[in-house]
Parts: sequence; C-alpha cells; structure tokens
Amino acid sequence: MEFIGGKFLQVVIALAVFAALIGLIMLLVDRAPKSAKDKLTVAGFLAPAAILLLVGLVYPAAQTSFLAFTDASGKLNGVDNFVWMFTQPEALVTLRNTIIWTVLVPLLSTVFGLAYAVFIDKAHGERILKALVFMPMAISFVGAGIIWKLVYDYRGPEIEQTGVLNALRVTFGMEPKQFLLDAPENTIFLIIVMVWIQTGFAMVILSAAIKGVPAELVEAARLDGANPWQQFRNVTIPGIRGSLVVVLTTITIATLKVFDIVRTMTAGNYETSVVANEMYTQAFRAGEPGRGAALALILFLLVLPIVVYNARVLRQQKEIR
Repeated sequence: MEFIGGKFLQVVIALAVFAALIGLIMLLVDRAPKSAKDKLTVAGFLAPAAILLLVGLVYPAAQTSFLAFTDASGKLNGVDNFVWMFTQPEALVTLRNTIIWTVLVPLLSTVFGLAYAVFIDKAHGERILKALVFMPMAISFVGAGIIWKLVYDYRGPEIEQTGVLNALRVTFGMEPKQFLLDAPENTIFLIIVMVWIQTGFAMVILSAAIKGVPAELVEAARLDGANPWQQFRNVTIPGIRGSLVVVLTTITIATLKVFDIVRTMTAGNYETSVVANEMYTQAFRAGEPGRGAALALILFLLVLPIVVYNARVLRQQKEIR
C-alpha cells in the first residue's frame, strides 16, 4: 500500500511537471496580449477539451514518464533503461534506422512531391495525374505494407517468383533477391513504401501553394530575363516557403512515429526496427514495459521541437498577414 501511495504521488508530481512544461511551451509560442475577458472566453471554450486531454493524454504521458525509470517488476531503476537504449547493439540499430527514416523520408517525399507539382502545373489532365499520385494516401499503412510485401516477395532461386521485382529480375536473367532480409539495404526498401505514400500529400499541399504564388511576380521575373530555374528558385520557392515548412515537419512527425509499415513487412526483424516498433516490442512482447516507456519518452522528445517550430512558423505567418 505504501508503495502504491508513493507511486501515485510520483505520478502526480510528474503530471504537474508535464503540464507546466506544456503550458510554458504554449506561452512561448503565443505571446500575443489578451484582455481578461478574452482570457475568460478562451478558458471557457477550451476547458472541456483540456479536461479530456488531461485524462486521456497528459495523465498517460506522465505515467509513461514514470514507467521509463522502472524495471520489469515495476521498481525504480534510475536511468538504466536509457543506458540500455544508447549502449546495446540492437537498440543502437533501432536509433540508427530511425535517423535514416527521419532524414530520407521527408526529404525525398518533399522533393518528389514538389517536382511533380511543378511539372504538371496547368498541364493537360492535371487532375487525373494528381489523383494517381495522391491515391496511396487513401491506403492505410498496413495495406501499403501488405501491397509492397507482395512486390518484394521472394520464393527461392528454383521456384517461380510471384513478387513483382523478383519476377522482373528473373525475366532479365538475374538471380532473385531477398529484399526484406538483407541488411542494411532492407531499411531502404521499407523507406520507399513511406515515400510512396507521403509524396502524394506533399504534392497536393505544394501544388496548391504554387497556384497561390502571384502570377504578376512570375511574369515580372520572366520579363527581367530570368530563366525557368531562376523563376523557380527566386520567385516560387520564397512564395511557398511556409507550405514547405508545413510539409517537411508534418512528414517528419509521421516518420518518427512510423510503426505499421515496419510491423507488417518485417516485424522489426533483420535489423529493420525503428523506435515506435521497438517500443511496442519491448513493452508487449519482451515483457520490458520500462524500456518501452523510455523509448516512448525519447520519441516524444524528438517530436516536441518539431511541433513547437511548426507552431512558431505558423504564428509568424499569421502576424505577417
């Protein structure tokens, strides 16, 4: 009973610290002066949502933060879970893969989406071409994982190949390849799935932003002798900078939390695990909820700066308008 009471007190303290941290962050993000009446009105509208967030988000987050400092039996073990995270080979592979995902997926998705949006802008059949690229966004990550697992399927050198890529390799006289088993390139093949999904999102947002660039600016740059690349670099890019930030940060957050694709296609085996998948594995498969909570806490700390940066950029754009 004493242990339960002490644990509850620790959770309450962690909850208060967490709430104070969130409040401080939001205060820094939005420092516009408000009257007492405005503050009361805002508080009245936000109170129901704040209560739900407190019960459904803040309290579980605080409990997870406390759990990150416990072992499998629930006893406090200091920072042992974090030491494991940054010293054990399998955990380091997970962190390495997460970094690779976080760098490549937002970059490639944004570049491909932007290039596609520029090249098909005002083209014949633009709506159909956009719909084709956007369609993967309508598929769940699990569904996309199953589709691409069939694309990468391997049946052995003496067996007829049913996987699309291996069937093509055999047709051209090459040996079939175990795309999802050979590390570390198997991580790249998983990343391709995420890029395939997110490119449509980037294309739609950036295409809308490009259409919002004043035609007068583009025409003025053309009359000044700017070639298409100079027009794109000096007029289009500055005009869509805000949308680029939104796309990059949104895809980065989604990538940091990626779980379904990895779980569906490899279950994190063959050195393909990422933080979100390893968090699930440790908490619900390996019987180490403390390690899973520590990974969840690290994931939260990775996402938080991106969210704050995105909020600050949006606030600055609002002030400019």
